[in-house]
Amino acid sequence: MIKKPTNKKVVLVIEDERPLLQVIEAKLTGAGFDVISARTVDQGLHYMEEVDTIDAVWLDHYLFGDKTGLDFVAKLKSSDSKWKHLPIFVVSNTASKDNLRSYIRLGVSKYSVKADHKLEEMTQDIKDFLDSPQE
Repeated sequence: MIKKPTNKKVVLVIEDERPLLQVIEAKLTGAGFDVISARTVDQGLHYMEEVDTIDAVWLDHYLFGDKTGLDFVAKLKSSDSKWKHLPIFVVSNTASKDNLRSYIRLGVSKYSVKADHKLEEMTQDIKDFLDSPQE
């Protein structure tokens, strides 16, 4: 079920680890965001179509199913996508050079390794990005 967003900024969180998803939701909600949660790429893409406004995406790389975060970003950042300018914040367990290069080449806003950053830092990155004027 998708809750109708309020006038707050909306972050779509795509994370398959349920306990971590709950903590991320709490951090983002506490920072003043509305949160929509998905556990797979397909579910995230479905929500992109169903929700009027999504202001940013918090994306895990490894997800349930046969698609990764790279598949999600490739779809959103394709030249014919209405979401190609949507900020995407990838949060992964690994800092694979190949994955990092691929995400940067596709145009994500930031790539963070979970072990190297606190949730508060990553939440603040999204807040700072959305609060600053974009070109």
